[in-house]
Amino acid sequence: MAEKLRQERALNDIELEQALAKKSLDRNMFWRLLPLLKQVWKQVTTVILLEAVLVGVIFIRPWFLREVIDNGFIQTAQGILLNTPLLTWMSIGMAVSWIVRFGISGLSQYLSGSAAVHILNSLRVQVFAHLQHLSMRYFDQTKAGRIISRADRDIDALEPLLIQGPPELLSALLRFVVAAVALWWISPKLLLALASIVPALFAATWLFKRISEKNWAKVAEARARFTAHLVETVSGVRIIKQTVTEADNAHRYRSLLHDFNTTLIKGNIRTSWFLPFTQVLSTVGMALLLGTGALGIVEQELTVGQIAQSLFYVQLFLGPLQELNDLFERYSTGASSAQRIFLLLDTEPEIIDPPQPKLPPVSGHVAFNNVHFKYNPDAAKLVIQGLNLEIPPGQVLAIVGPTGHGKSTIVQLLTRFYEVNEGEVLVDGVNVKDYQQTLLRRKVGLVLQDNVLFSGSVLDNLRLAAPEASDDTLIQAVKELGADEILERLPKGYYTEVGPLGAFLSHGQRQLVCIVRAYLADPAILVLDEATSAVDLHTERKIQNAFRRLSEGRTAIIIAHRLSTIRDADAIAVIRDGQIVEKGLHNELIALHGHYSGLYKAYQEASEASALPDAGRTTVA
Repeated sequence: MAEKLRQERALNDIELEQALAKKSLDRNMFWRLLPLLKQVWKQVTTVILLEAVLVGVIFIRPWFLREVIDNGFIQTAQGILLNTPLLTWMSIGMAVSWIVRFGISGLSQYLSGSAAVHILNSLRVQVFAHLQHLSMRYFDQTKAGRIISRADRDIDALEPLLIQGPPELLSALLRFVVAAVALWWISPKLLLALASIVPALFAATWLFKRISEKNWAKVAEARARFTAHLVETVSGVRIIKQTVTEADNAHRYRSLLHDFNTTLIKGNIRTSWFLPFTQVLSTVGMALLLGTGALGIVEQELTVGQIAQSLFYVQLFLGPLQELNDLFERYSTGASSAQRIFLLLDTEPEIIDPPQPKLPPVSGHVAFNNVHFKYNPDAAKLVIQGLNLEIPPGQVLAIVGPTGHGKSTIVQLLTRFYEVNEGEVLVDGVNVKDYQQTLLRRKVGLVLQDNVLFSGSVLDNLRLAAPEASDDTLIQAVKELGADEILERLPKGYYTEVGPLGAFLSHGQRQLVCIVRAYLADPAILVLDEATSAVDLHTERKIQNAFRRLSEGRTAIIIAHRLSTIRDADAIAVIRDGQIVEKGLHNELIALHGHYSGLYKAYQEASEASALPDAGRTTVA
């Protein structure tokens, strides 16, 4: 579906993600976000209670001020005297209120911060685990930078909304309601004077919320685009340098930044009116209250102290309404991020385990029965069509053929990274769909052309296949495969750091580590996919010897391997247009004068014509 839409017109990233998730972006995030608070409901409840106490502390201070103004100065025949006891107690009360406020604020921030760490880490783990369960097609069609943006920046954007948002919203509502009650208690006329501006303020707030939500969704999307481009640049920096496209790539990045800045500025322009508008309304409300209060003093309905007290309550009444600017902007930002996070979490893996999985393969018998497959379900041409192939247990089968005719796809179907469209792939007589994916893949060892090592030492990478193995056991496995000569020459031997993705090792060194890792995993089926391309002759021989040792007693599939290894295979299969067109031993296929014979002669002629020292390392592609 996603590929079909992409062919019809250029999809933006959100549309592509919606196609992959097979659902539209959910604009209503409240009921999706609420369950996230369940795991920290105790901390959130405590913070809410603390905010309620804090509101009470805030509202008692204007009463202190009123008492001082109305009763702190006593008119006598000798003049005005200070009411020292009252002034003393009011000063103590004011000081205590500030101390309590600072203490409660600190405790509230600590609890909300710890709740934020817990809930966001939990969400990160959930997203990370979900990503690992998604099928390969999702990663084929989604930019790595966009995935990282979802798991990192978008989750960070939820912290102000989920943790700080509810207490601050409750505090604002409490201050608004209590201030309204306090003003009504002092004089209903004062509250009615302020209430006249509330409808206009609510209407402006609703309009701001609508505009802000759309704006922040666009801003977040623009940010994800330049983040994705940055990640791709870091991953492909060698190619960029090799093709001398740094300037064009930088121009592309600047364009994405320009789009982001333009979107941000336009959004700010659309929403910049809200804060000045609320300030104007607040000024109007203050003027109405002062006018009403002045009339009250003249008519002896109000005291000067009550007017001073009411001025504080006006700020507490209008302040929360002005804070809605920040609260709704925070909600819009967090909701936009939440929409994309939940769209990712709603994306289901295409390949799922059966309800009652079979036991994993033991002998390693492999069969492809009338298999049809294409990566894009809407594509007209099949990659694999009517493939029939049987590999008995313990056989070493070499698969050769032109590039793009389905050699590596066979491995993808065997390991069930992709699902066949028709036919079936059997391992030990059982359809691979009936195995649990993790157990199946543990029994199928892969050594690819571009294997991945993870940051850590050589031993750390070997231990991925045997977590409980000791260093001596791992080193013994290296020696059994004859890889010790090369790996022990590393700067720190087996304790050498391999670097990100194994960048500190040569291609051949990485391949040897991966072969030993496959040996430690003890798979029933072994696949070697172009594993000795681009290595020197000495390393190639080490890899071939290791592979021969590794293949003993196992079913092995060699894809486009070196000529010498192919000649030693128990059988050779030639694939063209997704079909097996020839199968047999080397000499038998040469005698047929067919596809394999043509490939063999072409590469033999190319090898003889080459004057390079490594000309003997002919490859059957």
